[in-house]
Amino acid sequence: MPRYTPHVNLPHNMTAVRTRFAPSPTGYLHVGGTRTALFNWLLARKLGGSFILRVEDTDEERNTTEAREAIFEGMSWLGLDWDEGPQADGSTTGDYGPYYQSQRNQLYDKWFEKLRADNRVYEDDGAWRFKFARKPVTMNDIICGEVTIDYRDESNTPDMVVKRSDGSYVFHFVNVVDDLEMKISHVLRGEDHLMNTPKHLQLFEAFGEEPPLYGHIPLILNMDGSKMSKRDTGAAIAGYADDGYIPTAVFNFLSLLGWSPKDESEIMPMSEIIERFSLEGINRSPAKFDSEKCAWINQQHLAQLDPDQFANAAKPFVQKAGYDLPDNFKAIAASVQEKTRLLTDVAKSISFLLKPDFNYDTTALEKVRNNEAAKNLLSELALAFDQVNDWSVAKNVISETAKANGAKPGQLMFPTRVALSGQSGGPDLGAILDILGKDESIRRVRLTIDQL
Repeated sequence: MPRYTPHVNLPHNMTAVRTRFAPSPTGYLHVGGTRTALFNWLLARKLGGSFILRVEDTDEERNTTEAREAIFEGMSWLGLDWDEGPQADGSTTGDYGPYYQSQRNQLYDKWFEKLRADNRVYEDDGAWRFKFARKPVTMNDIICGEVTIDYRDESNTPDMVVKRSDGSYVFHFVNVVDDLEMKISHVLRGEDHLMNTPKHLQLFEAFGEEPPLYGHIPLILNMDGSKMSKRDTGAAIAGYADDGYIPTAVFNFLSLLGWSPKDESEIMPMSEIIERFSLEGINRSPAKFDSEKCAWINQQHLAQLDPDQFANAAKPFVQKAGYDLPDNFKAIAASVQEKTRLLTDVAKSISFLLKPDFNYDTTALEKVRNNEAAKNLLSELALAFDQVNDWSVAKNVISETAKANGAKPGQLMFPTRVALSGQSGGPDLGAILDILGKDESIRRVRLTIDQL
């Protein structure tokens, strides 16, 4: 087991950093829960500790196998590996299991009996309530600071149910027992749990055990300031891969939702984020979910891939769009790599390179038609291209042809782009010429002349 790093605060009864993520498999993996898992994972990796996955599956009516698998797949896709817990193949890793709450009833019964023996619970209409100690309870949250709840006024803080009349245990009770039994040292969770923590501290005190250190992360809001819900764009982690994002980019984006490296750095690999992560860097104010920034970060990460990696990442999206992949697909993909924000954009960006019968953008073609010199310049260019022996210099021929006919290079560059691609923008002209080759380039120029 990794040892405690001396400069890290830990509960006195613990010698190692142990964090956890405890999702409920009742729906897809939400961006808020994923960000919580990410921060716990980062803390464990930064401090040489362990990250535990615990499944809160006591809601039998709503739990589904599909939701559980979506959690495993989403975390694995993002790179959030866990040291202990259930694995996707059905096996289990770790010495503190079972890691499904539905299999831990004997442990819950044991700790409940301790409360009964100590006269800290009483029966109420078939259910069992925990007797709060009637005193102020202060928690020193490692993110939010000092928070006090006064339990002396019973009308505001009635004793809480810990065991329902049907014999099942409530969240507050099992959550504390699980953290205690699994020796969790730090609990990072959403700010919506902040007012639950004093209840949990009371249970730890009743058990005679020291609690973990708690840190409550500010909520994620939409750009308009509303609370992000499961129906909002970007809420489901499972959708990111299909939408053309790569894991490193989403990891990078989510890490900046509520945490800052304290400088202007934004584009960082996983290793740098781990190295720079700290609890002090977690912001106190809510994070704003900016889908445009997420796409921009994805573009920066795509640009950093080597050509083989980018081509392999783009390949399934191009095939899904119905295109066959030519032998020079790597070169074709590389021509649009720098400008690609999402992998779903690649097929459209390179479609003119994959099929000879591409469509012209009507606005771009009309702009060429309005250039009185364009038709003559393109005709001269077709003749000049035909005389080229070394096709690697074809791009230079465009400027030379324009100058030879009393025009500026820019007056021929745009018509040539439209002739070769049908678009007003796109890859570098040199790359387009290299990919199309001499004969196809000339064919397209002459075809465009007929359109003018």
